[in-house]
Amino acid sequence: MRVLVIGSGAREHALVLSLRRDPAVSALYAAPGNAGIAQHAQVRPVDPSSAEAVVALATELAADLVVIGPEVPLVLGVADAVRAAGIACFGPSAAAARIEGSKAFAKDVMTAAGVRTAHSEVVDNPAELDAALDRFGPTWVVKDDGLAAGKGVVVTADRLAARDHGAELLEQGHPVLLESFLDGPEVSLFCLVDGETVVPLLPAQDHKRVGDGDTGPNTGGMGAYTPLPWLPEKIATAIVEDVVKPVAAEMVRRGCPFSGLLYAGLAIGADGPAVVEFNCRFGDPETQAVLALLESPLGELLNATATGTLAEVAAPRWRDGSAITVVVAAENYPGRPRLGDVITGAGEGAPDDAAAVLHAGTAQREDGALVSSGGRVLSVVGVGADLAEARAKAYDRIASIKLPGSHYRTDIGLAAVEDRIAVPTK
Repeated sequence: MRVLVIGSGAREHALVLSLRRDPAVSALYAAPGNAGIAQHAQVRPVDPSSAEAVVALATELAADLVVIGPEVPLVLGVADAVRAAGIACFGPSAAAARIEGSKAFAKDVMTAAGVRTAHSEVVDNPAELDAALDRFGPTWVVKDDGLAAGKGVVVTADRLAARDHGAELLEQGHPVLLESFLDGPEVSLFCLVDGETVVPLLPAQDHKRVGDGDTGPNTGGMGAYTPLPWLPEKIATAIVEDVVKPVAAEMVRRGCPFSGLLYAGLAIGADGPAVVEFNCRFGDPETQAVLALLESPLGELLNATATGTLAEVAAPRWRDGSAITVVVAAENYPGRPRLGDVITGAGEGAPDDAAAVLHAGTAQREDGALVSSGGRVLSVVGVGADLAEARAKAYDRIASIKLPGSHYRTDIGLAAVEDRIAVPTK
């Protein structure tokens, strides 16, 4: 199987490393890739959002399977174009990708499917913002109704900050989604979905805020870990049965069946799981941790999903232990990051190392130096017999990496290690 991975982040680096371990994958390409991915796959230039360019490249490479990593190409219909060219594609249609591309659409699907989620209201007129804000609080959740790479969300007890964010979005021409605040620890659950067939992967927990102790603005994600020692198996099962399967069935009913990776972000409260959001692709940085524990051939799972045969494939197998990923970010991220700084100490070694360095915002200069080229620069993945050991390995590895002005959270997974997370009870 000849596989082409579309994207350039640490998520795609993790996908490439996992696909490389699949004996059925005979050729592996990535476009546009990055400096780290280039060590493990042939990288080719492409505009991921151009359906024409992606189809042309996949045809040129005689790809048997195209795996689309980021959400923007999916929302724009790149997967539709690949399938129309007769090439199997892992990733939903544009119609199904609306589950992430439009939060209002996602809310409508959840309501029809009887899935618990936050009460919400869409505001598209600045004159209505104040009255709408009065119907929410004392903690306000203000979101961009479209794609915002995890950074279009403000959660605050400060009404003025909520109003400023809403007004800014409306000024940019973006509808605003106001939501009631969902309490309780958050869970990310990835599921391979092929119509009404749903196959869950390991649950993970993301850390969205930029600073230790969940302080500062939201980011695309500063780290994640899996599995979750505090999450009872019956709740993970309930998420699949009561949330993901009903949503998958509702999308089939609407004539836009989902094919690919459906990512449910949930808050686990005293009344059970409630959906914060759905995404239409592998999440970053959770993917880096989840795939580090996958023993099954990834190519087989993705190809079965893409070709409508997921129900015929054995359930995923997982190695024992825990995995964690910690994001090393550029100076000033999540604001406008400083770019072009030289990175040292990020040489990887074997992809199966207990602490691998996955590249996200990196590039290779003409003189061969590795430099930063994005906000989230590296993901350092640690694997251990338990979460404490995985954390130790990841942070030991980070200590050897030098990037001027960089920053990272020191508390990824720490609350779980210290037994400070629990599912609320009534």
